[in-house]
Amino acid sequence: MLTPLVLGALAVALAGPLPRALSRWTGLRRTPSAAMLLWQSTALAAVLAALGAGLSLATDRLWLAPVAVGDVVVAALAGLVTVVVAARLLLSGHRTGTALRRMRRAHRARVDLVARTDGGVSVLEHDLPVAYCVPGMTGSRIVVSRPTLTRLAPEELAAVLEHERSHLRARHDLVLEAFAVLHRAFPRWVASGSARREVEVLVEVLADRAACRTGDRRALVSALLELADSPAPAGALGSAGSLAARVEVLRDTRPHRAQALLVLALAAAILALPTLLVVLPWLAGLR
Repeated sequence: MLTPLVLGALAVALAGPLPRALSRWTGLRRTPSAAMLLWQSTALAAVLAALGAGLSLATDRLWLAPVAVGDVVVAALAGLVTVVVAARLLLSGHRTGTALRRMRRAHRARVDLVARTDGGVSVLEHDLPVAYCVPGMTGSRIVVSRPTLTRLAPEELAAVLEHERSHLRARHDLVLEAFAVLHRAFPRWVASGSARREVEVLVEVLADRAACRTGDRRALVSALLELADSPAPAGALGSAGSLAARVEVLRDTRPHRAQALLVLALAAAILALPTLLVVLPWLAGLR
């Protein structure tokens, strides 16, 4: 009886309080790849704990004879809760994914109507300097405005374009979509928006790191400052988001290997905890 309670409490903690606490650890951004794994492990562990709580309670009541009528009722209710949790996740995934893909399809169609293509980049006639990408399973677009081409130096433009290409290569849109799905699937009194907001910063930091590997760090910072007042449209990934946090990370060139190892170990421990709580009682019952 203890395992379902622990898993239930763990699911609540992993969905709300822990993400809020982790979001205050801004130094995590200095090791963005490890930090992203930590956030993904936390999200997956929350789902496993939420589903495992109901399954553990159901099997706990039905595993050993004699099974009373009350045990069957409790098991049925626990199973129903598990089904509801799974259904909310599936429904949230369907609604979020459908809405995003419809929005991006429409935006790509509008871009194709009004923009000209230059070297694989869609160029808009727009008053402000903008740069963003519109992801998709096929036919992704990198979009810039004419002021972006005229105001940025060649090395700055190259850094911005590589930033956008890295978003598309790494499919950062799918990472963000997964966290949006989880945020909407959990009840509001449990779910925290901290994970989604921090992951939005991390995908930009990861794209910045990719741009710096092939270009000049100072050129990227200069380009980001030029694009600071031009956020990306809904459904797109842009170069201008979370500027202050990203510039702070870009200025720090140290490797931080010890922190990366610590964060990876924490990610593994968080993911292992609900897994062991679900699996070990079943293995003990089989014996």
